[in-house]
This record gives sequence, structure tokens and C-alpha cells, in this order.
Amino acid sequence: MTQSDGEVDRSPRSGTDVCIIGAGVAGALVAHSLARRGYDVVVLEAGPRFEFDSRRERMEQALRPEFNRLKVWDMGGQRDRHSSSGDVDYALNKKRVKGVGGTTLHWLGTTPRLHEEDFEMHSRYGVASDWPISYEDLRPYYAAAEAELGVAGAPDNPFAPPREADYPMEAFPPSRSDSLYAEACEELDIAVHSVPQARNSGPYDGRSQCLGYSTCIPVCPSGAKYSGDVHIEKAEAEGATVIDRVPVQSLDHGPDGDRVRSVVYVTPSGDEYRQEARLFVVACGGVETPRLLLLSRSDEYPDGLANTSGLVGAYFTEHPVVEATAEVTETTNRNPVGFYTSASQEFYRQDDQPPGSIYLQFENIDPESPLDAGIEGGDTDPRQNKLDPFQGDEWGDALQDSMARDPEKNRVAIDAICEMLPRKSNRVTLDPTKTDEHGNPVPDVSFGLSEFEHTTLRRALDIQTTILETMGATNIQHDDASDPVYASHHMGTTRMGTDPQESVVTPNLRTHDLDNLFITSSSVFVTSGAVNPTLTIAALSLRLADHIHERFGE
Repeated sequence: MTQSDGEVDRSPRSGTDVCIIGAGVAGALVAHSLARRGYDVVVLEAGPRFEFDSRRERMEQALRPEFNRLKVWDMGGQRDRHSSSGDVDYALNKKRVKGVGGTTLHWLGTTPRLHEEDFEMHSRYGVASDWPISYEDLRPYYAAAEAELGVAGAPDNPFAPPREADYPMEAFPPSRSDSLYAEACEELDIAVHSVPQARNSGPYDGRSQCLGYSTCIPVCPSGAKYSGDVHIEKAEAEGATVIDRVPVQSLDHGPDGDRVRSVVYVTPSGDEYRQEARLFVVACGGVETPRLLLLSRSDEYPDGLANTSGLVGAYFTEHPVVEATAEVTETTNRNPVGFYTSASQEFYRQDDQPPGSIYLQFENIDPESPLDAGIEGGDTDPRQNKLDPFQGDEWGDALQDSMARDPEKNRVAIDAICEMLPRKSNRVTLDPTKTDEHGNPVPDVSFGLSEFEHTTLRRALDIQTTILETMGATNIQHDDASDPVYASHHMGTTRMGTDPQESVVTPNLRTHDLDNLFITSSSVFVTSGAVNPTLTIAALSLRLADHIHERFGE
């Protein structure tokens, strides 16, 4: 299901202008933007290149109750080993993909923008730090990113930051259950709006409109949901070289220590090569980016490349998420939807509503599979499995009775993405006691939440419960604010800034320590806000490509 090696040439290319490490959305956008301007670009990707035609089979595998979800995109094994030493037992591999297209092969596709205040947290609220760039600096690149990815949306969010153009596609219409949420929210004076998403509501950019498979996570068989391989293919059409299954082992600098000279990578056959280039861009995400820099130690950089600040890996930030579920008497969705079509940013940060921002998303719950219910003892939510030893599951007649009580599929749920403040102690380091298939220490993700996050999570649950009660819902259940789930948004581990002692990269994403080394990923985020990070990653990547062209173009 991955493309066959055949006669693939994985040897280094000569005359390379830009070497990009990572073929996810960030690396793909930079590669395409520079290749179409005439740059000689090489992209090195640790994972495989997946055949598009294998997506239907991957979807079918994901639907099988006995199938390991990690295997849908060939994750797991020694290559993807990791550690978790902090307060949170963190399942790093749960929602990431190593391969051409990266984690956008697996993502849900939600693409809101950060708010203006997210860039000014310290100056406005006295917490965290300000970004060295403003929303206005990124605003045109947000529009460009929406056009490149293909975002369906509508200008109906009264709390959204200002925008300069309509979305490329119309928003998806609200679902039946959305109308139930909206009625309750109207009574509570809570504004409800559409959800911007990189999913085709009509044919766009040569790709199909959404066909409603409802398997967006973990795989979109139609290609209507954007994934980074779209721009990898565009980059290759412009002359870029993309080499898969070549995990980079380290970056090597020249004798003066101020420029990267080459990257060392290994092929599936075990051959080790060095790829040289004028410029290098690391686009490996919020965990593998700091890991690679930490692995690239030298006499000049004993604590890791580009790490004279000691902050490589620091300020790891996530999005804690809590959910409240209930039952209503009205019929909800008879057919699968698979993604959010309505949300509310009513409780995104406002001066009179501390502490943290909250982004409410109203679930379009798919009809419960009788097969899943039978196999799981009525418990199809994996978050409840840890309670099974105490509460148990239902079997036999009891399970049959429970399934019979829900003939109209009358379940509803509200999710809340909550803001987490960056803290230096939350970080990605190396675990020397555990190694990957090449003998390299694996990443260790260590973090915990503070009272700021717990207060925000409790407030979110109060809001969710109030909405469900106003709907007249019964059997309301919710997550524990002290033990949320996480959105798998890895942010902040090579943060940007103007002070080399307080940041890893400049406002233009060049590392402070090395003149020709750039980083683009969520790792450069200074704060997280309470929205999905992918559109901001895309905007920063397009901005970086422009900067490289302006500075180094002939």
C-alpha cells in the first residue's frame, strides 16, 4: 500500500539550493513556493510515499473493530518509539503520521485563524509572551493559505479576526443536530457560526468535493480533504526532488559553526548519505524538529544545534479538550457527517472573561455501529475504557436493551478546545534509555497543566452543561477537567522571538545561531490560542518562502 521502491534513486542531489526536511504541509508549501520560482529544491522525508489508490483499503481497515488505528498509516514500531515522563501520560503516536503528506493525511481538516490577541498575550493580559510578529503581518498569508489548501467557510463568526477576502468555497450547511444546538444557544445569547475547514464543499483545485465517507480521521478516500501530498506533487511538477524513507540523522555545520553544511540521512537499504545545499529548512513538527536539533550535537553546540539559548524543546504546548455528551428526544443525524459544521467562539478570550480561551465545537455524532457496541460491551468511547475495571461494561440482554433504547440516534455532544499557556518546564527532550531503529535516543514529551488550564477546562464544562440542559437533554455526562484528552497539536518547542537568549528562531524563522537554517512548523509558535494550528503553520510557511526568495533570490 506504500509505493514500491523499484528503481528509486535516494542518493544526494548536487547543485541544491534548498534542502527541506519533512514532507508535511509546512515542507510541502515551502517546496512548491520555491520550486515554482526556479529554486532547486530537495525534500527529505522519513516516512513512505503512500499510494492514493490505497486510501479506500485504509478506510476499510480503520472501520474494522479489531484493527489497530496506528497501522492505518503504518505508524508504530521501533521507528516511532517515544517516552512520556511528565504528569501527562502522552500518546504521541495517536494522531501523527510519518510519510509524504504528514499528519494532514490523518487530520480532521479544521482551519480557523488565530485571533489578534493571541499574538499579544503579554502586552494585553500580562501572561506568556508576545509574538514578534502581529496578526496583521500574517493576515495576507492566512488568505493565501486558505486559497492553497482550499478552505470552505463563511464570514458569519462575529468573534473572528478581520479578513480581507471571502473563503475560496462556501461553508458546509448546518446539520440537523446543529439546529438543536443553535436553538439552545440563541436562548442563552451564544453566537453559533460555521466551521472553516480545508475540505471541498464543491470541486476545487482538481480535487473532488466531499463525498461524505465520514472517515475524515483517519483517512479521506476521496481526497476532498486537503493533505500535504497535494503540494508535494505540485512541487515535483515544478522540478523539486522528493525522497521518501530517508530519516535524517543529524545536521552538520561548517568549521565556523554559523552555517549548516549538510544533512546526514539513511536509506531503507542502510546506506548513509550527506545532502548539501545553500539553505536548509526543518519542517518536522513540534516534536521531531527539536529532537533532530538535539541529536545534532557538536563541539560548538554541545547541547544541540541552534540551542545556545537552551530553549530547543522548551515551552511544549498542547490543546486540552473536554467533551460533554447527552441524549435528546429529537432525532439528530440519521446519516454520518464525520466533521464539525457548527461552532462557537463566544468564549474565546474577552477582557471580562478570564482565564483562557475556549473554542466550542458541536458534534455531528455518527450513528453507533451495532457491531462496535457488541464488541466493546456498549462502550465505544475509548476514553471510558480506563473506568471499566470499576464500572464494567454491558453484555447480553443488558446491552441489547441499551441499544434498543436509542432507535432514533438521539445522542448529542459538545467539544471544547481550551487554551494552554506555554511554560518552560514543559518540554521535549531525548530519552537515552530508549532508541529508534538507528540507535538514536527517542523523544521524551514531558508536560503538565497548571491551574490556568484546569480553571479554563472547568469553565468549559459548565458552559457545555448549561447548553445541554437548555436543550432539554438528559443523561448528561462529561469528561473530568483534571484529566482531559489532548488534540495532538504539538506547539512551541523552537519558539520565535527577537532575543537570542529567549527564543530559537527570528521573526523570519531563521535560527539565531545559524545563518542558513530555518524552521517552519507549529514548533515556532509563541502561544497556542484555542484553535487548530494547521492554517497558521501554512501561513507561516508561505511567509517563510517569500522571505527566502526576497533575501536569497537572484
